[in-house]
Amino acid sequence: MGTFRYAAKDASGKTIEGTIQAGGKGEVVAELRKQDLVVIRVEEGKKGRKEKPAKGAKSSKSSDSKAEKKGGLTMEIRLFPVKPAATRTELVLFTRQLATMIAAGISLLEALEVLGDQAESPGFALVCNNLANSLRGGSDLSAAMEKMPKVFTELYVSMVAAGEVSGQMDIILERLADYQEAAESLQREIKSAMTYPVVSFVLVLGITAFLLLGVVPTFRQVFESLDAELPALTNFVLNASDWLKANWLLTFGGMAGAVVGAKLYKKTAQGELFFDHMTLKAPVFGPLLRKVALARFARTFATLVRSGVPILGTLDIVSATAGNKVISNVVDKAKESVRNGDMLSEPLGHSKVFPTMVTRMIAIGERSGALEALLEKIAEFYDAQVKAQIKSLTSLIEPLLISFMGLMVGVVVMAVFLPILDIVGKLS
Repeated sequence: MGTFRYAAKDASGKTIEGTIQAGGKGEVVAELRKQDLVVIRVEEGKKGRKEKPAKGAKSSKSSDSKAEKKGGLTMEIRLFPVKPAATRTELVLFTRQLATMIAAGISLLEALEVLGDQAESPGFALVCNNLANSLRGGSDLSAAMEKMPKVFTELYVSMVAAGEVSGQMDIILERLADYQEAAESLQREIKSAMTYPVVSFVLVLGITAFLLLGVVPTFRQVFESLDAELPALTNFVLNASDWLKANWLLTFGGMAGAVVGAKLYKKTAQGELFFDHMTLKAPVFGPLLRKVALARFARTFATLVRSGVPILGTLDIVSATAGNKVISNVVDKAKESVRNGDMLSEPLGHSKVFPTMVTRMIAIGERSGALEALLEKIAEFYDAQVKAQIKSLTSLIEPLLISFMGLMVGVVVMAVFLPILDIVGKLS
């Protein structure tokens, strides 16, 4: 038996510190969990006091220790200081592993130390070490995460805070990991679907420009030497080639300027609203992007409600993470109605953004008390719809792009060969 010092959080979120007699850290953690406490740290008597500063020193100098392990990187780290950073894959894996460790009875502080030691990138190791150091100083995990907004989103911090208050940190983290994996999977589907048409369209424009600037001008001298009347199509292509050759800098510069200008305008509040509105109204891709936004809305809403986040706080986060300003504005108006005592489904139903099926299912969920379950059904439905539409669009876009490319090349070929065929016909 030994004496252990511990720090834990009760159901109200208050930090409790004390000592307990037990045969090991595992028994301490098990006993505290029986009392519905969330374990932050467990230290064994005097050894804990002597060992912790060493661990703290190691954590606070994570970038130096990484440099020593890999050798020869000390100067690079000093020249380019490591900053807290995490990729989406690292964050999903971190969330899943942290949930598993807490469920297994490992204290929150120990889990963060282990994850920091096994982190592959220096930036993410620094994230884990910063969190561990904040916990040693008596800070809540959610408050420590809030200090790194580039790594942990508002949704992430709010769910962790809900886990701290409810004492169900492992369950909340599992839900958060499920949410991240579903969102990441949907985003990969969309990126893979958009990459092919964009690359193909750029290739088509490149081939057309090459034909007009490099191939067509070589035939002009031939046609002039024949001293024959050229077909209208040939004259059109030759004139287009001459104009593009004389104004290529203006043309490509104008295209680049238009892209840069559109991006700058989109960063303004008015521009963001305009582009998001046009995105939802766009042919072919508009309905797809609307379904993506609805799936994200429903999944985020369901995850937060199930995790115990208050409804008004949930609507704030859903509005911020909607990914579309039009939907964000509708959610903001709905929040005001909910604050005044109205049902959420009413203002959503008055907007033309949310389909009738969605608003009616939300209304049923509000009346029956199963809102999160119905929201998850909505998210699953639109996820399936998005994947099916992506497959159909991919199969449709490929022949359309090939046809467009064939048309452009065919026009140039016909313009070149029509005069030659005409002259050959006259000679025969």
